[in-house]
Amino acid sequence: MDYKETLLLPTTSFAMRGNLINNEPKRYASWDEKKVYHKMKHNRVGAESFTLHDGPPYANGHIHIGHALNKVLKDIIIKHNYFNGKSVRFTPGWDCHGLPIEQQVEKKLGGKKKKEQLKTAEIRKLCREHARKFVDIQRDEFKTLGIIADWEKPYVTMDYRFEANIFRTLCEVAKKGLLLERSKPVFWSWAERTALAEAEVEYEDKEDYSIFIAFELNDAAKAKLGIKGKAAPVIWTTTPWTIPANTGISLNPNEKYVLTTDGYIVAKELLNSLVESGVVSGKTAKEFDAKDFENLVAINPLNKRESRIVLGEHVLIENGTGCVHTAPGHGEDDYRVGLVYGLEVVMPVDETGCFDNTIVREKLIPNAQDFLGRHIFKSNEDLIELMGDAVLKVDKFMHSYPHCWRSHTPLIYRATKQWFISVDETPEGESNTLREIAISEVTKTKFIPETGRKRLSSMVENRPDWCISRQRDWGVPIAFFRVKATGEVILDEKVLNFTAMIFEMQGSDAWYSMDIAQLLYPGCEYKPDELEKVTDILDVWFDSGSTWNSVLKSRNYDAGEYPADLYVEGSDQHRGWFQSSLFLSTAVEHKAPYKGVLTHGFTVDEKGEKMSKSKGNVIAPEKVLKEYGSEILRLWVASSDYQGDLKISQGILKQTSENYRKLRNTFRIMLANINDLETLTPYEQMGDLDKWILSEASRVLSEVHKQFSEYNFVNGMSTLNNFIVNELSGMYIDMTKDNLYCNAKDSSRRRASQSAMAMITKTLLVIMAPILTYTADEIIENAPAIIKGDAEDIFDMTYTTLESIETPFDSEYMSKAREGFGAAVDGLKKEKIIKSTLELIIYTESKTTLDMDRVDAEDWFVVSNIFEDKPEEEIIATFKVDEDMFSIAKATAHKCPRCWKYQSLSEDTLCKRCEDVVGA
Repeated sequence: MDYKETLLLPTTSFAMRGNLINNEPKRYASWDEKKVYHKMKHNRVGAESFTLHDGPPYANGHIHIGHALNKVLKDIIIKHNYFNGKSVRFTPGWDCHGLPIEQQVEKKLGGKKKKEQLKTAEIRKLCREHARKFVDIQRDEFKTLGIIADWEKPYVTMDYRFEANIFRTLCEVAKKGLLLERSKPVFWSWAERTALAEAEVEYEDKEDYSIFIAFELNDAAKAKLGIKGKAAPVIWTTTPWTIPANTGISLNPNEKYVLTTDGYIVAKELLNSLVESGVVSGKTAKEFDAKDFENLVAINPLNKRESRIVLGEHVLIENGTGCVHTAPGHGEDDYRVGLVYGLEVVMPVDETGCFDNTIVREKLIPNAQDFLGRHIFKSNEDLIELMGDAVLKVDKFMHSYPHCWRSHTPLIYRATKQWFISVDETPEGESNTLREIAISEVTKTKFIPETGRKRLSSMVENRPDWCISRQRDWGVPIAFFRVKATGEVILDEKVLNFTAMIFEMQGSDAWYSMDIAQLLYPGCEYKPDELEKVTDILDVWFDSGSTWNSVLKSRNYDAGEYPADLYVEGSDQHRGWFQSSLFLSTAVEHKAPYKGVLTHGFTVDEKGEKMSKSKGNVIAPEKVLKEYGSEILRLWVASSDYQGDLKISQGILKQTSENYRKLRNTFRIMLANINDLETLTPYEQMGDLDKWILSEASRVLSEVHKQFSEYNFVNGMSTLNNFIVNELSGMYIDMTKDNLYCNAKDSSRRRASQSAMAMITKTLLVIMAPILTYTADEIIENAPAIIKGDAEDIFDMTYTTLESIETPFDSEYMSKAREGFGAAVDGLKKEKIIKSTLELIIYTESKTTLDMDRVDAEDWFVVSNIFEDKPEEEIIATFKVDEDMFSIAKATAHKCPRCWKYQSLSEDTLCKRCEDVVGA
């Protein structure tokens, strides 16, 4: 007789293969139709809230793997909080203004000259269209990753109401007394003709001059110091092109300086190294305190202009000469020390990086006409030559130098009139400076990883004032009026509010399309013909830095609460969005916009190298979706240590795909095993093995849930995979096959094991749902009612912990016994003595083993019997656990043709258990 029909074999409609590539888009489309995001909000009305505020990607180009990593990580975090019962909000956003979009428009038009022929309003219209196109493209691409968000109402920084709120944030900063307009050196991109903020600067290697120049003291200085003959402070610089703008020499106030026998003045500490390198050759003739030189004058050897000697703490004695060339128009430290001493700020360089008419008018260079309009970097050699013998040594060297993030051209420091947020001013109504408030808020913020705290606080501590103005077309204008006669900027609240109202209705393009009379409120006391518009636009980091105000605090979006629970971005945002958001929030509200900051690394190839088209190692999200599906990408994110750089390659994706297959098949076998279960067996009525697996599962899944709640997904996934591969799939599912397939349908043993599996499946499913949401939803669709209850889909589920119960036996001891048995069996199979462990019986006096339910003990080892008495059969293997001996012999009973256990009294007859089941 064929007994197969009498077995209760596992069955489920949940497919073995996911066919993710074809099926994911259909399910994601159904989520859209069902408005799952709104359902999630509805399901948690009145629950504790969780707000993750989205840092806006740039609306330019298709998404890359870094975008995918960032958005998937956010999605996992949001869903984890949702399945934990919280009311979540996720309003996605896009950064739409700024240089990269303007450059793309310029490219389409056929270059800078063609762009300059258009009116600003026309350029802005083209920029707006470009940004809108890529917002739509990127939104669709993000949806294919299974990301659930308020896609119907994202925030877009170029929306009219949004632009109005950006402007209102600027007005609030001004109201707090933190907005300043002044001439100050800033990073300047001569290639892009605009000022840049710290966050827009990248460092690359550049070859530069290393030049030592002697500035001879004037006669009055020598007389005061009692020096006769030659006496020249020696400066060291890497920028010969800034020598025309020199107005001072800075010394360290705490150092000693020496006059050498060959007539040069340098820091005493550095004399030996300067002699060794051949800059000077004399010995010490006279020693001075730095303060002896204060306010004395040296002569610039290039143009014979005076250079005043000043004292500054910024002067380091690590290299150079201890005498620092000071040009307040070309450096932050130079500017600061210049303010103290009233040094003239000379700026002879125009916006394109070329010498302007200042060099002729102020006689900054001999034969100045020859240099007029010449690029500064092409002038170094001639300037060095013009200084003649005053140049003591010239070398070239490679060093890390600031470059423009877009054009990758070297930057210059250039003093221009710009708008700044002063970080060392005190906001109105506060007793601490903006910098102090920001530092204090960093100490209150949670950082993941913790190292982020130090990174952000050190940047906040050391940053200069924030230059927020740009000389470009596409951005939110710094929409202030200036009185032509006096240069005074009008910060009248009524005027500002009316401008904001116009922006809200017509967008900030109105600043360019409407004349001044139209932009002033009716009955305004100011006369339009006496005013002019400020033409600068805001730094794009101001746009994104004010999203806490425009999104979380405004009533324009249902985006959650301010301050947000979490900001999640790449580690480069310590100097970008985390910092700009922090300063604007502390300026206006005097608190951080976030309670927590989580940072992730960047995507690299399997060798740890940066991805680039030239290397051919770029992995695009679109390619991953076509080959594997989004679930594999999501599992890769969760399984990677995001705190460092994340490796991705074909090999890594294949391995992740294999891990997914194992997870899927584990769920499948458990669903199949519980297909006919309708009621759960209480714990106390379960068998030893069921209690053991529930105890293990409770401990492991609680640990995994805790790790996930700490956003430690990589360790959580590792713990989970280990449990699934070993205890759950490798042991329990294997051990219970006989019970589930061969016992009577409603036997208490079978129902108990099914119940244990159902409990684990439900908890495991909800733990994994934030990561593998598609798969979890597919499981719910195919799950029996014992798992899903009344749930329509996975979004109706909430995480519940497995009850913690005691294992009824010493599981550590029994695991060692199973390992010992496994090693013995491997040898027996290798020698072809057995094919299956069911051919075996075990003899032992182990109290731990014998105290277990006898059938559970048999199933623990998957053998046909366990005896305490001395064996009559031939012993074919032994193993020990602690002091207990286990003897293995071949079973002498006959093989049951139904369950295959060797428990039948005669050949081809059923064992007693199977006989009872079949005969029932």
